[in-house]
Amino acid sequence: MTADDVVAERLPETVREALLAPLFDHHSHPVRRDDLVRAQFEPLISRSGAPAPPGTTHFDSPAGTAIRRWCGPVLGLEPHVSPAVYLAARAELGAAEVNRRLLSAAGVVAFLVDTAEAGPEMLSLAEMGRYGGAAADEIVRVEEVERAVAEEGPAAVEYLGRLFDELATRSARAVGLKTVSACRHGHYLGPDRPARAAVIAAAGRRLADPKTPLADPVLVAHLLWTAVDVARDRGLPLQIVTGHGDPEADPGGTDPAPLTGFLRAVRPAGVPVILVGCYPYHRHAAHLAAVLPHVYVDVGPTLAHAGAGSAAIIGEVLELAPFHKVLFGSACRGVAEMCHLAAVFHRRGLARAAAARLDRGEWSPADAARIIHMIGSGNARRLYRL
Repeated sequence: MTADDVVAERLPETVREALLAPLFDHHSHPVRRDDLVRAQFEPLISRSGAPAPPGTTHFDSPAGTAIRRWCGPVLGLEPHVSPAVYLAARAELGAAEVNRRLLSAAGVVAFLVDTAEAGPEMLSLAEMGRYGGAAADEIVRVEEVERAVAEEGPAAVEYLGRLFDELATRSARAVGLKTVSACRHGHYLGPDRPARAAVIAAAGRRLADPKTPLADPVLVAHLLWTAVDVARDRGLPLQIVTGHGDPEADPGGTDPAPLTGFLRAVRPAGVPVILVGCYPYHRHAAHLAAVLPHVYVDVGPTLAHAGAGSAAIIGEVLELAPFHKVLFGSACRGVAEMCHLAAVFHRRGLARAAAARLDRGEWSPADAARIIHMIGSGNARRLYRL
């Protein structure tokens, strides 16, 4: 990626260098290792995960046009080639080479990967790092740990201890924990821990049908408080997915504001909480990051899926969120194009935000370079102790 790729505005050299510095991707997922035909590829570039309606294509979207503009040249194509030409070039290069080019071109120095969706068709944690020329560490999704415990079939009274022990064991080799329950069941999360007797009773119902998705409000709350306890003991951050960060959640997204009581109650534990994927509630998340000392924010998959519109979203986050509370996370999943686009639009969005503030005299060049470095990598390194 060159300086001309980042932004057209004239910026001081120190600011341009900061924009091109390696990024720390604190929130990503594995990508596919196999060669994909068009019918497989298109759902992976859509937030719906479904095929486009008959007679249409997901290439006619902000992400689709951005892939042709920004990913095409990485694969040796001219910008704006047709979808058919792009996919033909992708097939000719092969999935391994496409992943190597796109992940490395993103300019990421470290990937923190949610491995809950790992499978034989997905790159492993080590492969994500190797293809990207970066370090790679694991983020443990707590719902997957709970599901594994439930499927073991312990007695209801043993469920609480088994859940804590298994989560502690898994987190020993991870750098953070993550929950999607706030995105799916945020209205369950109040400021109080559920009583032990209520958890045991709910566990009995859960263990009668452990393969169903976790939805019991008592167990959802218990799982998150268990994650807080483990994160506190291990000195780990906790990622809480909100907004449109989880494609399996309510299509309307989840506003993080109702989590305020839970977030306030968590504060004494000393656990950093990162609200990820907050769009379209990113301003609420920025406000929470401003008023709660332990809360941080990123906008996740919005960067890739909003395309050129992501610059305005980044600007809105920076209206209120303290700059030491904002992180870069690609939320890349499925195809490496989404990681590359997230990096492109992160840099371009920050460039436009910096240019506007420099023009108004609100930031000095030194301020701009320092803030860009913090958001791109420094904040994540500090939080995850890497």
